[in-house]
Amino acid sequence: GYLVASGLPYPNEKRHAVEIANMAVRLMQKVDGFKVSHMRNYKMQMRMGIHSGSCVGGVVGSKMPHFSVFGDTVNIAALMESTSDPMRIQMSHTTQALLEEIGGFEFAVRGQMHVPRIGEITTYWLL
Repeated sequence: GYLVASGLPYPNEKRHAVEIANMAVRLMQKVDGFKVSHMRNYKMQMRMGIHSGSCVGGVVGSKMPHFSVFGDTVNIAALMESTSDPMRIQMSHTTQALLEEIGGFEFAVRGQMHVPRIGEITTYWLL
């Protein structure tokens, strides 16, 4: 899997939620009609998860240095992705509240989910 972050290394207020949500919707649209030329009957699918919050990032490694991010925010985003359905975008209440405040997005309640060390959270589908 892949991780995309907005607001790193420079914080961008609440714009991160909009940037990531727009990117997720556009990627889903591109993948939905994608044809794999050498596999005619193959339908490419993906799933996505979004969460908003603080994290710690930095360069890790000396032989092959790379930028990495850590923290509960990263873990919850990964959980949103791993428990999502194919061709759906699942997001936490934290991100949903930011998008609702900004406006311009549609979402539906998915339900409650237990997050280890955090507790119960409400999740949403980004439509």
